[in-house]
Amino acid sequence: MKDPVFVIHGVANRDRDEFATAVSALATAAEVDMVPVHWGDLGAQDQFIDAALPAYRTTSETLRDSEAPESVLAEPFAAAVFDEPIDEGRQLSQIDAGLRAHLGEGEHGGLRDGARNQLDPNQIIEYVAELWADTEWLSRTNDPLLLSETGRALARSLLDETDHDAHDPYDGLRGEGTDRDSRLLSLVRRRLQDLDRVAGAAVQAVGARLNHAVRSRFGPGTTRFLGDVLVYQRHRDAVHARVRQVIDEVHPDIGRSRDRPVRIVAHSLGGVIAIDMATATVPLWTESLVTFGSQAAFFHVCDPRGGQLTPYAADMPVRLPASLKRWTNLWEPLDVLAFAASKVFRLHDGSTPVDLLVGHQASTGMWTHSAY
Repeated sequence: MKDPVFVIHGVANRDRDEFATAVSALATAAEVDMVPVHWGDLGAQDQFIDAALPAYRTTSETLRDSEAPESVLAEPFAAAVFDEPIDEGRQLSQIDAGLRAHLGEGEHGGLRDGARNQLDPNQIIEYVAELWADTEWLSRTNDPLLLSETGRALARSLLDETDHDAHDPYDGLRGEGTDRDSRLLSLVRRRLQDLDRVAGAAVQAVGARLNHAVRSRFGPGTTRFLGDVLVYQRHRDAVHARVRQVIDEVHPDIGRSRDRPVRIVAHSLGGVIAIDMATATVPLWTESLVTFGSQAAFFHVCDPRGGQLTPYAADMPVRLPASLKRWTNLWEPLDVLAFAASKVFRLHDGSTPVDLLVGHQASTGMWTHSAY
């Protein structure tokens, strides 16, 4: 009678009973005796993650010209959001199109009423071009809708200044002469500043709320996922001891020599654990290993794992010791945490580990790391 297959889970598995139930279902489906190896209680602590999260203040205050929004993200955030190359000529062209559309030029070939006849779109866009570099947010965007709507909003605001029925102690743009040109320039400057502040406040408010949501809602899960990797790097011996303990409970001879090697199935970081143990100086002798969604090759090329493994060099695969006889590595095309093994490693007999593609099923969605 063969020894059972030992199943080692990956990151973020805290519920021992839930894991045991999943292994039992897998064993029934495969008609193979399987033993769960649970080490999740040794993983990262996430119960206090909220203590490390910045508080997001939801109260709003009126912003003055010299003030940034309450969630001050400013320059670094602006650079992160608007990081595409900027074509200023195209920006101004899109603003010009929105401006002229609202003023009424286009299919009618001219301005529609007397108020619009007081505004020269060429003069307005000339002033916009002169002032454009002074905007902090608008000058960073390539979004055609935002730029076109900026032109429309600017036109609408300037049209209000030509309305003879509107009360304006400064007389707006009514009247003629050279002073009117200076008033137009001043109004374009003020309206651009207003629109720029609105755009900046909107972007930063959305960014702050998104940042808060990611931290507060997904922070614990992220802590478990990345935290388990960090904890394993520091407490590798304790995790290995847990694996050895579960194997010893079945029989202490399993995995101790080539005469009675172990069979292992491992997911995600569990595959890294299995490889580390099979290639250690005092190895866990492994007859067959099946990994899925695992990062052993990725970790080794980034930071050599030690034990009996040599560092990877270009076009020089790492020879695995005789203590790991066979290795099948499953990966799913949308699983960003799954890596290939065949280019990085060679088995002791010179053959390659088998990288086996698992087809993507639409029902699993975009997050497929846990859907094997």
